[in-house]
Formats: sequence, structure tokens, C-alpha cells
Amino acid sequence: MNSSQLFGIATLAYLLSSALYTALLIFKNKKIGPYAITVTIFGFLVQTVALGLRWYESYQQGIGHAPLTNMYESLVFFSWATILFYIILEFKVKNRVIGAFVVPIAFVAMAYASLAKGMSQQIEPLNPALQSNWLIAHVITCFIGYSAFAVAAGLGVMYLLKKSAINKNLPPDTLTGSLPDLQFIDHLTHRTIVFGFLWLSAGIISGAVWANEAWGTYWSWDPKETWSIITWFIYASTLHARFTRGWRGSRIAWLAIIGFFAVFFTYFGVNYLLSGLHSYGSQ
Repeated sequence: MNSSQLFGIATLAYLLSSALYTALLIFKNKKIGPYAITVTIFGFLVQTVALGLRWYESYQQGIGHAPLTNMYESLVFFSWATILFYIILEFKVKNRVIGAFVVPIAFVAMAYASLAKGMSQQIEPLNPALQSNWLIAHVITCFIGYSAFAVAAGLGVMYLLKKSAINKNLPPDTLTGSLPDLQFIDHLTHRTIVFGFLWLSAGIISGAVWANEAWGTYWSWDPKETWSIITWFIYASTLHARFTRGWRGSRIAWLAIIGFFAVFFTYFGVNYLLSGLHSYGSQ
């Protein structure tokens, strides 16, 4: 069995766990929860093995590099990092309904990587600019940040749904009745953004060092660099507004969602719509 087949199994596992978490949200049957997390962990373990196997396959082909270098591999790693972050979060806060807002993101990333037209799934030689020891550090730090922001966006959606239900005086047996209280969601969203912001900052710094090594300059205002710093400022402004102005609730929830749209454009929009030094990432 090769890595592509294992990635397919992981994708199906995330689809099933997404369905189970959604069922948990809708039917409020706590017996579904253990099955949902079990399937999620199974998918994560299979995906972890697949990542390691793809790395090994690259050495077998005489290429030998971490599976982090093109759009397909980065999507797979984003999905993996998001699931890892979620599993740790679920065991820490002991609230499984959050999975209905997070695990589907990982599934969509895996499904898109597998099914998108023109998406190259081949293991290819590294672009000269990628042949650096900074590759793993830069990609991992950025994508841990991205995965945290994906979770924060899911929490933001959860907060807005719960707030809307409260404003409409909906009874507790409705869909949002099983969601945590607003203060809990708000606090968790804030902490998740802080975590992601620290990792994104590390990713931008490591990227600047790598750029100096590859192109002789720390910053060149390449489109992806520009959008990365825009994304950084969005989250920096969010944290600043909370610390200095006491922003909470719906404002932070909306900023978490807006910030993830900035992440999405930094990741996808720049690759497909704008050319620059990072255009190889769209391959």
C-alpha cells in the first residue's frame, strides 16, 4: 500500500468523523462522541503513517525531501496539523461538539487535495529555492499557525450561532442547545488565536531568514510575503483590541473568521492569482 492510498483512507475517516460530530451536534446523543473521536484518531494515525511513507518514497526515487513542498503536500500537512490541534484541544477542554466545526475543515482540505483538477500528486524534485534546511522549520511553523486559525474560525462560527440563538430566545432543545456557553467559546477562541499568532510570527521570521539565504534579502514584498504580513496584522490587531479595548464576544468571533479568510487568500489566492517568488507553491 502506497502513501496515496493511505491518504485516501484518512480522507474517508475524516468524512465519517465529520458526519459523527455533526450527528452529535444535531441529536445531542453523547454516545456518538467516543465513536467520533476514535475515528478521528484513526484517520490521524493513518495520515501520519502516510506522511512518513511519502517522505520515504521520495528517498526511494532519489529525491529525498520532506513532503511539504507543493500545494498537494501542503494541503495534506495543513489537514494533519488541524486534526492534531483539534485532538489535543478536545482532550484538554473535554467538549466534543467543537469537532463539528473543525474536523470538516480537515476533510475538505484532504478532499480538495485528492480531487482538484490539475493538482499534482507526484513527488517532484525540489525547486532550487526550496533546497534549504529552513524549509521544514518555515513550513511547519506557518502551518501550525494556520491550523490554529482554522480552529479559531470554527469557534467563531460556533459563537455567532450560539449568540444568535440566545438573541432569538430559542429553546435549549434546538440545534445550538448543545453548544458551550458564550464565555467559554470566547475564551477558547482568544487562546487559540494567541497560539496561532505566535506560530505565524515564528513562520514569518524563519521565512525571512530563509529568503535572505535563498535570494539575498530578508524581505522583498513578494505577494505572499505581503499577504502574510497583512494576515499577521489582522491577528495582531485582534489581540491588541482585546488587551487594550476589552473587545470580546461577537467582535472577536468575526475577526477570527475574517482572519482565516486572510489566511485562505495568503495560501490559495496568492498562489493562483498573483505571481512571485512563491509561485512554485501552486504546483
